[in-house]
Amino acid sequence: MHDDRSHVQARLQRFTRERLAPAVYPDFQALRVEHWSVPDEPVPFAEAVDHEYEATPAGWTWGRAWSSTWFRISGRLPEGWSPQHTEIVCDLGFTADRPGFQVEGLAYRPDGSIVKAVSPRSHHLPLDAAVIGADADELTLYIEAAANPDLAGEWTFAATPLGDKQTAGDDALYRLGAIGLVRRDETAWELLQDIQVLSGLLGELPQDSPRHHTIVRGLERMLDVVDPDDVAGTAALARETIARLLASPAHASSHRIVAVGHAHIDSAWLWPTRETIRKVARTFSNALELMERHPQFVFAASSAQQYAWLEQHYPELFARVREQVQAGRFVPVGGMWVESDTNMPGGESMIRQFVHGKRFFRERLGVETEEVWLPDSFGYSAALPQIVRGTGNCWFLTQKLSWSQVNQLPHHTFWWEGIDGTRVFTHLPPADTYNSELTPAELLHTERNFKDAGAATTSLVPFGFGDGGGGPTREMLAAAERSRDLEGLPRVEIAAPRRFFTDAEAEYPDAPVWAGEMYLELHRGTYTSQLRTKQGNRRSEQLLHEAELWAATAAVRTGEPYPYDELRRAWENVLLLQFHDILPGSSIAWVHREAERDHARIRDELTTLVDRSLAALVGTGSTALLANPMPLPASTPGTAGGVEAFAIGTLAEAEASATWERRPDDGWVVDNGVLRAVIDGRGRVVSLVDAASGREAVAPGGAANRLVLHRDTPNEWDAWDIDDHYRRNATPLDAEAPESLEVQTGDDGSVTVVVARSFGASHVTQRLTLAPAAPALDLELVIDWHESQKLLKLYVDIDVHADVTAAETQFGHVHRVTHENTSWEAARFEFCAHRWVHVGEPGYGVAVANDSTHGHDARRTPRTGGGRSTTLGMSLIRAPRYPDPVADQGSHRLRVALRPNAGIRDAVAEGYRLNRAVRRVTGDHGAAALFDIRSATVVAETVKLAEDASGDVVLRLYESAGGRGSVTVTALFDATGCERTDMLERPAGERWDASRTTLELRPFEIVTLRYRRPAGEAAASTGR
Repeated sequence: MHDDRSHVQARLQRFTRERLAPAVYPDFQALRVEHWSVPDEPVPFAEAVDHEYEATPAGWTWGRAWSSTWFRISGRLPEGWSPQHTEIVCDLGFTADRPGFQVEGLAYRPDGSIVKAVSPRSHHLPLDAAVIGADADELTLYIEAAANPDLAGEWTFAATPLGDKQTAGDDALYRLGAIGLVRRDETAWELLQDIQVLSGLLGELPQDSPRHHTIVRGLERMLDVVDPDDVAGTAALARETIARLLASPAHASSHRIVAVGHAHIDSAWLWPTRETIRKVARTFSNALELMERHPQFVFAASSAQQYAWLEQHYPELFARVREQVQAGRFVPVGGMWVESDTNMPGGESMIRQFVHGKRFFRERLGVETEEVWLPDSFGYSAALPQIVRGTGNCWFLTQKLSWSQVNQLPHHTFWWEGIDGTRVFTHLPPADTYNSELTPAELLHTERNFKDAGAATTSLVPFGFGDGGGGPTREMLAAAERSRDLEGLPRVEIAAPRRFFTDAEAEYPDAPVWAGEMYLELHRGTYTSQLRTKQGNRRSEQLLHEAELWAATAAVRTGEPYPYDELRRAWENVLLLQFHDILPGSSIAWVHREAERDHARIRDELTTLVDRSLAALVGTGSTALLANPMPLPASTPGTAGGVEAFAIGTLAEAEASATWERRPDDGWVVDNGVLRAVIDGRGRVVSLVDAASGREAVAPGGAANRLVLHRDTPNEWDAWDIDDHYRRNATPLDAEAPESLEVQTGDDGSVTVVVARSFGASHVTQRLTLAPAAPALDLELVIDWHESQKLLKLYVDIDVHADVTAAETQFGHVHRVTHENTSWEAARFEFCAHRWVHVGEPGYGVAVANDSTHGHDARRTPRTGGGRSTTLGMSLIRAPRYPDPVADQGSHRLRVALRPNAGIRDAVAEGYRLNRAVRRVTGDHGAAALFDIRSATVVAETVKLAEDASGDVVLRLYESAGGRGSVTVTALFDATGCERTDMLERPAGERWDASRTTLELRPFEIVTLRYRRPAGEAAASTGR
């Protein structure tokens, strides 16, 4: 009787471990190793090669966290060893089962050219003439080794000081392993790859299948044939014995997999961006080395920023990448500056990700990307399909949704429909990973997991170790070749993503539709973690808007040169900081410290640009900033849809002042004739009534400014997650009277009630301000935060019977139900909103706007006296311990506005009011706006000069209310014509007279208009 599967596999594993694997490298010759430890930050090769090196003892313990050490490796090729069959193996102290997240190295030839990287699963280095030297015996290599700490630590999520160079300490992290020459037995290596595939397939097959029995017998025969004492002499015969097992073709109905070489590289995460630059060089050099030896290999990499870093820091490597891009083997994908978060960046930022990303790929690499590549972002905004298609893309790929805790999307290939109705062909690889090794287990999981089987036959699998793990390996390519057409496995073809998408769309044009956001049922804490980084992003977006507006106005009105280069640099820095582990707050302390520094620098640079433009406009006049302006009425000339976005003119001054009076319970009543607020003796807003409706906005027994402290101990990922059990541990902060409660009056006629409280080790002050004639109550929170694993939420109890909420997203809003009838609604217990949330019932609603809060929840609440009301929660600040143990500690300032009797248009107006300053300009040029825009719901989002430095003026509009919108735009400057463009400012066909253009927009439609200017005037303002 023949051995069953378990017996054969046990025999096979021992043979592989004890005989075959050692036979791959039968001979080893140690090399001389010397080192130089870099005293501070990394240095280039040209500096390192000239330093003095000292001898390195065997087993040397080296590398304090984040340091770099250069190793010089030298020696002679032993007599009789052929360079073609000899390699250098280099163990810097690797942990083999953790590619990435540890020490990494990059090898250089003596002339400074790069060989490849060394990493746990790819630690070999080939020999060539440049390495060996002129006499064909001496060889020299330099390896830059990065002692990056393992902050993932088997995902134990423990707080650690290693996440910042300033706190990491000086302890050595690694012990140097073997470094030397080895002879490689190619036949033994090929036999090892044969066995890996067949053994892996055997482990997945039903034991009663014919294929199972065939493989068992075949492997048995191979083990009988090969001589364990002479593997080298019998390996060829062993391969012949199992050749027919590998030649048996796949079934005609087998699933088809397009395997794409890939290495997901987070632009920052458990390392700073300076280390990402080196990770890119290591990974790309590995891909290039594989291309030299494997003609079928294709490698796809996203993020224009990473290519730009390569061009700046490794020009020789970039030139080699560009050659392979032209050959179609190194494939830029995604078209974005980075793989950004898509929940929190503003609409214009999402467009600029593609404007800057696609421009780099087009100008520097000569390619036009068409697929959006976001495998790892934490959920996908419902506004994306329109932005994807509007920036010249056809397809969308993600992977992260496979991480959802409760529900899985019902399809892997489908049409994704956005809030405006635009659809984009979308694929979620059923492999459930973007780091596949192409093992039989992974390939068969892909086939079995594919939800569209029967209607479609093809899926995509990205393969390769990411984040510095080395990318694809020659072992993966061997697995792909053996799985190309193999019975029992899906068919595997290595190709570019475009190949998959064109084939899949042609095969499945009537794929099903998923409408709305693609919500990730995980990582909900990323809407809140690292508040300063999020505030910096919001402020930077606002300043970019303002800088472009005023620079365009100054260029057109005065001929002031438009600051193209300064704006481009600022945008690209902001876009980098929107990466999906920076803006979400899920990176180490070092990353967020640098993000705060960069946002501060961006603020200063953009403020200088604004001031320069205003100085040109003002001339001999004056300028004033209205810090808390009211939205302008739609009929005001020069305004944008009732929102202040492009108002340049006079603002009506309020004449009346707000009033206040004391209540018997030591509370206060504040009234400005438009809105009346009651604050009780505990500092709670217990009543909010607008004069127009006379209706109470605050739910009976509730308050509009409740602060509650929650325990926040996620099941796994600290900075990433908020789990729903946080609700069950809540401490109200307004149960007692506050430390102080006082009224202040402002010179502008406003009244402010100041409420101060202490809790734990922290302190919070609420400033409740009612300005003259204002329809909204402003709430400023100043928080001195020193908690650990706590979540502070602001709750607004609204006397509205709301079935849905409307939350702003890019260029529109998303409706979300307030019930939890199904697992889908229950899992969406925390959602992302931009500048406002509207809670309404027919005929009445309340708008809650913010200046820096993204995490929200909305719940139905039983109403005192019957019926129900709605409670809106706002997640203000968290205190996670991993990966940054001091996240969010310190002082913070946030603003919220509560506007009763508000519609969607009012919510939009409040969002703009809290987030954008209105400047009143008088003087030589200040009275003339560039556009007169008339619409009830269409908002002008952006005014700028065209990206191509032509001097043309670009205006971007969108319909904000979710209905049909009409807008009339009149250019108030000399323009020769107006045309509609795509979001990249390329002609889209329609043209109009520049003086007056009337457009009808569908719900949430984005429109980009380009105004051509007379050549002389345009040239004068470009500064080029």
